[in-house]
Amino acid sequence: MVRVIRLAAISMGALAFSACVAQREEVASAPAATLPQVQDIDTLFATYDQRQLELSPLSKAYRGIRDDDYGDWGDFSDAGEIASQTLLQSTAATMRANYSPATLAADDALSYRLFDAMAQRSARAFPFREYGYIFDQMNGAQSDLPAFLINIHSVANAGEAAAYIERIEGIGPVLDTLTTESRERAGRGVMPPKWVYAYVISDIQNLLEAGDSNAMLEDFAGKVGKLSIAQAEKTALVNRAQSAWNNSTRPAYERLLAEMKRQEAIAGATDGIWRFPEGAAYYGALLANYTTTDLTAGQIHDIGLREVMRIHGEMRQIMRQVEFEGTLQQFFEYARTDPKFYFTSREDYLAAVQAVQDKVEPALPRYFSTLSKAPLVVKPVEAFREQSAGKAFYQSPAPDGSRPGTYYVNLYSLEDMSRNELEALFYHEGLPGHHLQRAVQTELGENIPAFRRFGGVTAYTEGWGLYAEELGKDMGFYTDPYSDFGRLGMELWRAARLVVDTGIHSKRWSREQAIDYLKQNTPNPDGDIRKAIERYVVYPGQATAYMIGKLKIMELREKARSELGPGFDIREFHDVVLRSGPVPLSILEENVDNWIAGERRE
Repeated sequence: MVRVIRLAAISMGALAFSACVAQREEVASAPAATLPQVQDIDTLFATYDQRQLELSPLSKAYRGIRDDDYGDWGDFSDAGEIASQTLLQSTAATMRANYSPATLAADDALSYRLFDAMAQRSARAFPFREYGYIFDQMNGAQSDLPAFLINIHSVANAGEAAAYIERIEGIGPVLDTLTTESRERAGRGVMPPKWVYAYVISDIQNLLEAGDSNAMLEDFAGKVGKLSIAQAEKTALVNRAQSAWNNSTRPAYERLLAEMKRQEAIAGATDGIWRFPEGAAYYGALLANYTTTDLTAGQIHDIGLREVMRIHGEMRQIMRQVEFEGTLQQFFEYARTDPKFYFTSREDYLAAVQAVQDKVEPALPRYFSTLSKAPLVVKPVEAFREQSAGKAFYQSPAPDGSRPGTYYVNLYSLEDMSRNELEALFYHEGLPGHHLQRAVQTELGENIPAFRRFGGVTAYTEGWGLYAEELGKDMGFYTDPYSDFGRLGMELWRAARLVVDTGIHSKRWSREQAIDYLKQNTPNPDGDIRKAIERYVVYPGQATAYMIGKLKIMELREKARSELGPGFDIREFHDVVLRSGPVPLSILEENVDNWIAGERRE
């Protein structure tokens, strides 16, 4: 999973849908005159990027840009969301009025189509923005802001240290803005299920109880300690950071804590978003956004059932290989509970990950012509958020080389991190998965519009991650049959997601029904299952993108292999997939078809 800060989720309030449609039309039809007339489409995209960065200091920091607003957070209010949406839609309107893909060079035409598709997906989802949960265990300012400071905000001099302090102090107003919005949404009935609040409250209490020793202040002191400045100045900076925490941020966390406890007392137990007045339309918009297809919830559910059956068949072959006597469910229980399949220390787990990385990197040139320049590092999730964070995720490198790509593993509970899955997890999040794909995307070059270098299409990105898991087998890895079983288990997990995500949000399954389905059909440990279902509840639709994207990439690879025969070169195929950057699945198919046609003409 690619992790990005998601403080303003796609969502919608309990307002009448007709009112939301009117609002969407108002935003989507913002006058093209808000942007200057331009001579070439590259200038239009560059202007959009500049304006978007002005609205989002966080986006600047992710790219390694440190300028006058390095200490700002940006606007987290609904007005900020509207401003960003208006910029996107007015740029798209200008583009449509002044250019045609038919008259543009091939790469510019692709950029046109990608920007147009992005704007259309966003316009469809925007009316539902107030249905989103502002604070939950997967996303929210309570943990994302401290994580941003620790992992993204670099401190190379006293000025950047002062900007860090400014951001610590600025957390207070941001939290208050979001707390107010959360309270208003709760008043309209938009709240996560009751069980979510315990996680959010835990994140807040972890910071409050740590006091001046909390993770942010420790990180700040460590970064300042490395500066080449006088000790007295270092001490003064640390004292200022503590004052910012105690005078602004801590009181805001306390107000947020009180509000979360208030909402916890009145929250309901229903998990699916079908319960909202326009829940079906909301879920349909999310599925379209994440999968970039027009598949319905019912069709996605059926694909999941079909893939679960297929993978079960391949798992039975592993059972025969290891001479296990019993049913598939008994084999699941064995893999789920036998101590030999789990590490006993974090150090051993991380050492095993390093061993996988060491064997993968030399093999990559046989399968890829284009490799990433940015290094990859592996880190455990920070203690203050490890209880609520997902089991593994990836953070992209900075384009200026100031920050590597980072694979985070959550080692809070080693009983949830099966030894069998370690290889597949690394191939997905690291190499040849997210790190290779995202680094190559970032390194496409400044002649590619920024929205293509730094944006994303979930079905493409997560589909590539899941594809990379199976590519590891093609590369000769998974020599241990139990590790290969772990690979199948990871693929099964993504197939089962299609079933349980649509089950929860469309078919009105309870959390308990979804948990029971995974217990019966996957080998994952109970803690893993519970945490996953809880993720799907608060992140509706996102989990369906993985298998839908992977199936399309595999389909296209086999089509190319069949049509090109001995002329098929997997390195060239990977270039076709990767060097466009993230694209909707329909455009990915067009790109591969055009490549096949070109190869056949030669």
